[in-house]
Amino acid sequence: MGVTVALAESRLARHKETLEAFLAEAYRSEAVDLDDAAPLTGGAIQENWLLDLRIHGGPDAGQKQVVLRTDAASGVAVSRSRAEEFTLLQVAKAAGVLVPEPLWLCEDPAVLGKTFYVMARAEGTAAPHRFTKEPDLGGDRERLAERLGMELAKIHSIQPPREELSFLGEPPAHPALVAIERYRDYLDSLGALSLALEWGLRWCELHAPPSGAAVLVHQDFRTGNYMIDRQGLTAILDWEFCDWGDPMSDIGWFCAKCWRYAQPELEAGGIGSRAAFYRGYADVTGRSLDPQVVAYWEVMAHLRWAVIALQQGERALSGEEDSLELALTGRIYPPGLEGEILRCTEPALWRAAP
Repeated sequence: MGVTVALAESRLARHKETLEAFLAEAYRSEAVDLDDAAPLTGGAIQENWLLDLRIHGGPDAGQKQVVLRTDAASGVAVSRSRAEEFTLLQVAKAAGVLVPEPLWLCEDPAVLGKTFYVMARAEGTAAPHRFTKEPDLGGDRERLAERLGMELAKIHSIQPPREELSFLGEPPAHPALVAIERYRDYLDSLGALSLALEWGLRWCELHAPPSGAAVLVHQDFRTGNYMIDRQGLTAILDWEFCDWGDPMSDIGWFCAKCWRYAQPELEAGGIGSRAAFYRGYADVTGRSLDPQVVAYWEVMAHLRWAVIALQQGERALSGEEDSLELALTGRIYPPGLEGEILRCTEPALWRAAP
């Protein structure tokens, strides 16, 4: 098999022999050949590589594809380490969440120069533009929305205290207020001045609903972070932002208009109805959702995404990472998000709410 330019110019090529030796030991094989590696699109924070392997001897002998995940050149402050993310995958899988199987973690810098982990490849695609253009992807979309609600409920079944998740620290007493303070600090550190974002932060501070029991929240559960094939859901991805928090924050993030892409009328992630998503969640938890509380967390979702977009732009503008995509993220998204925040906090909407 020919070696791509991406592999030839990557860190993987410079550490090819040590990586092959690590994989050979992990697979309990005589040897492993790394034939090729292709960067996977969609991971804006970390590097993801699809590895083509030939395994010589052992129980898994033959050709195999796996995914290697490691740190990008720069990151964002709230991103979990790869070691922590690997543990989160293990905990989620044990809870019955549909995730790519976590295989091996390597923290030895002699192998790749930085920490990485290897997981099984999930079939399908996570590309949101394909969801819109190929309506047969994911099977029945209402069933897909329902299934996603069920998977999110399984994540929320993981509750503190958990010894293996001690790196998450103590659950916050009021997750919304903690998040608001953190967003203000980020905006100050970036030197970002936005009256709309300041309005949104103050509005959320004044309208914060009471918090229930803390659970494990994914914090990036949205279209683009799960895999589907022609039949349905195949995996939930990207666990690097997990924390203890309010489960409604994940509901609001998934349903927020900013994550519906080209299908804003489909309130469940741009793929189905809100009713189907809520139904799947309630089927597992046995609890119905309060629409007004979810609406609050949708405002918080737009604030959070605006802050993240500005952070992403700063990664490029600071020179930390040479990326046109990151630079454009910091310029294109915040204005639209500001408009949505103002629309969602229109006083008349909340005066009329029950």
